[in-house]
Amino acid sequence: MLVVFGLAVAGALLGVRAARKRNGSGADIAQYAAGYGIAFALIGLVLSLVIARMVA
Repeated sequence: MLVVFGLAVAGALLGVRAARKRNGSGADIAQYAAGYGIAFALIGLVLSLVIARMVA
């Protein structure tokens, strides 16, 4: 679960960076952070499940 949370935080930081690069407002920055965070969390969840299935 820590991996999923870590990827969500990393995704949110990348989202903030992308929004700032595009000169977004505060709402844009929040939306990008949420979108990237959710996407990275889902990727982390899938990877965790795949790895858990391979090990078990």
